[in-house]
Amino acid sequence: MNANTIGMLIIMIIYLGAMVLIGILFSRKNNDTSDFYLGGRKLGPIVTAMSAEASDMSSWLLMGLPGVAYLSGCAEAGWTAIGLAIGTYLNWLIVAKRLRRYSHKANNSITIPSFFANRYRDKSNSLLAISAIMIVIFFVPYTASGFAACGKLFATLFGVPYMPAMIVSAIIIVAYTSLGGFLAASTTDLIQSIIMTGALVVVLIYGVHMAGGMDAVITNAQSLKGYLSMTMSHDAATGGTTPYNGLTIASTLAWGLGYFGMPHILLRFMGIEDENKLKTSRRIASVWVVISMFIAIFIGIIGNAMTKAGTMDVLENSSQAETLIVRTAVLLSNHGFLAVLMAGLILAGILASTMSTSDSQLLAASSSISENLLQDCFGIKCTKQQSMLMARITVLVIAAISVFLARNPDSSVFRIVSFAWAGFGATFGAVMLFALFWKRSNRNGALAGMIVGGAMVFIWKFLIAPHGGLLGIYELLPAFLCSAAAIVIVSLLTAPPSQEIIDEFESV
Repeated sequence: MNANTIGMLIIMIIYLGAMVLIGILFSRKNNDTSDFYLGGRKLGPIVTAMSAEASDMSSWLLMGLPGVAYLSGCAEAGWTAIGLAIGTYLNWLIVAKRLRRYSHKANNSITIPSFFANRYRDKSNSLLAISAIMIVIFFVPYTASGFAACGKLFATLFGVPYMPAMIVSAIIIVAYTSLGGFLAASTTDLIQSIIMTGALVVVLIYGVHMAGGMDAVITNAQSLKGYLSMTMSHDAATGGTTPYNGLTIASTLAWGLGYFGMPHILLRFMGIEDENKLKTSRRIASVWVVISMFIAIFIGIIGNAMTKAGTMDVLENSSQAETLIVRTAVLLSNHGFLAVLMAGLILAGILASTMSTSDSQLLAASSSISENLLQDCFGIKCTKQQSMLMARITVLVIAAISVFLARNPDSSVFRIVSFAWAGFGATFGAVMLFALFWKRSNRNGALAGMIVGGAMVFIWKFLIAPHGGLLGIYELLPAFLCSAAAIVIVSLLTAPPSQEIIDEFESV
């Protein structure tokens, strides 16, 4: 390990230590599980905006998205980013304020499953149980993708074995999350979003320089068939192209639908202190998302030009392509002390993007098990201290399962996130929209929407999409539509909601 590598490692250790310190400081503010899971609804507008988007973007932003752009060009990465940008704005515009108000009105709900149960007065606890199980099913692999990203980072940079690197990263994330809860996760997410932004800017500038200038980057992209096209995808293996038709574009844009069902993002809406400041949060979040995703895609294009210029090795598959920014940071570190500091910033940015999502996912999954399943469904009675202990133990158990699932170093961060994103969007997205905006929706419709949406993600992904052609689209779109249809049909075929539920809906 040379001096540059040691310098970058020191910077990353300092950063990790700071995150754990924040967890320790905020641990004193968690008096009960409401504080632990929702921060007592005390988030300010800036923290709300940036913690929501940092927890959203994850390692997907600094590893997955540039990797896709590096290999296949603008089509898949570009339409995905456009869909996400639209989804981000609409989620803040139409869901945020209403969910903040409604979740407080519906018996002060502090988790998404409890909101659904209270919204529909579900005394059978079916909504609680199904939604909590779905959260765990899709969050565990999502969290595993974050741990995998950290493992790839340290293994690529320091040449250490993947498994120990991944496990150590998981321990750090679990430490500050289990100590500080929601407030710690949200505060660190704000810091991490700033570091992620700095990392993107530094890589952009240095990458263009190493590729031989902006003209060289554009010339290289234009020389690759379909690379800059939004209607065809470049095939790195053959040098040819794959058509990107209207249906494929629509299904890729459907990434934006996922926002309406993301528990770790929706919890930020529920946790803001003043709903009237959500307009400020919306503007900050939307601008940051658009700019950061554009830069991430362009970094992938720059990385391809760096390969052409001979300043970087050829990255042959998605697993290698996702280490593009890590390899760029290593190259940067060879240019003196200041460059080592900036390289350390880049690597801390990758850690930040991963940790900001993993901590939020751990909290959401933990709340589903300890609050919704064990206490609400199974009726386990706990004191405040016992509830806090159970919450922290649940975080540890979920993290352990995620570590087990992340043991394969060749797994693609982008593909894992893609599947989990579809799962949440299809399971909760339509249910959330109908719960907030359709007075006639009822408990049976919501339950049918969850089950149909979650099941269709698996059915389409593993049984239908493999046939290819028009059927080979992103599973979120058909699953979301099936969920919405199930909600409408079942709600209309069963008894309407009670007058009490309608009165509460109209008051909100």
